[in-house]
Amino acid sequence: MPAETVTQDRSAAEVSGLDALELGPRTQKTRRIWNSAWPKLLAVAIVVAIWQAAVLAEWKPVYVLPPPADVFTVLRDLVITADFWDGVRLTMTRAITGFLLAVLIGTIIGAAVSRFRPLRAAIGSLITGLQTMPSIMWFPLAILLFQLGESAILFVVVLGAAPSVANGLISGIDYVPRTWLRVGRVMGMRGLAEYRHLILPASLPSFVSGLKQGWAFSWRSLMAGELLVIVPGTVSIGVRMQNARDLFDSALVISYIIVVLIIGILIDQLFNAADNRLRRRWGLTEA
Repeated sequence: MPAETVTQDRSAAEVSGLDALELGPRTQKTRRIWNSAWPKLLAVAIVVAIWQAAVLAEWKPVYVLPPPADVFTVLRDLVITADFWDGVRLTMTRAITGFLLAVLIGTIIGAAVSRFRPLRAAIGSLITGLQTMPSIMWFPLAILLFQLGESAILFVVVLGAAPSVANGLISGIDYVPRTWLRVGRVMGMRGLAEYRHLILPASLPSFVSGLKQGWAFSWRSLMAGELLVIVPGTVSIGVRMQNARDLFDSALVISYIIVVLIIGILIDQLFNAADNRLRRRWGLTEA
């Protein structure tokens, strides 16, 4: 084979290798996105197919269970209105405010309980009991304490989420290796410095799981609160769903259910992204 041909083949191979290096990360990213998306899309397709089959089988009257096409049409018309986004903004403001308060309170309680054994013996089981208690049980008390106001809803949201946050932090701190604590003390870490630079970073994976669970409880509590506690002068997602039910508009009710589901899934994806980044940082998954 002539030397010139060999040189050309080698140059072509080098160019294709450079192209592979350039396109490789993009291809891998696209593949990761697809691998993450297709199970969700398949699940949606299965649910819609079952829904459509139930409609065709006339399991319920159409005015009770409308076909997917009708609901998606109503949903499309709904999301282009300003009133809809005002309701979403109000609901998300309540959700974020309540969740941040729960994180603050749950973190303080979790750190205190894990630090002081007498306090843990006194209220450790109480925190778990509060976590397992249905949030709807708090609404009669919340209404008595705060009347029909924003504080009543936030009260229940915080009570629903704070125990999960506290338990997540307590579990994370419990599983910090004792060797790490001894090394930290040898390095002069005491008090707040020990928590800031050693205990809290080491307990972060469990704490993130507690945050994720706390968000789930706070979101459920908020939706129940908006259906039960109607604050005068405010129109949230829950209020709009209640109004749709009073009008016997099942397509609109299902549309709002889909909206609540989508918001929950999007927030869950944010927590998953944070958890995956944390796992990569700890070397638990591939980069």
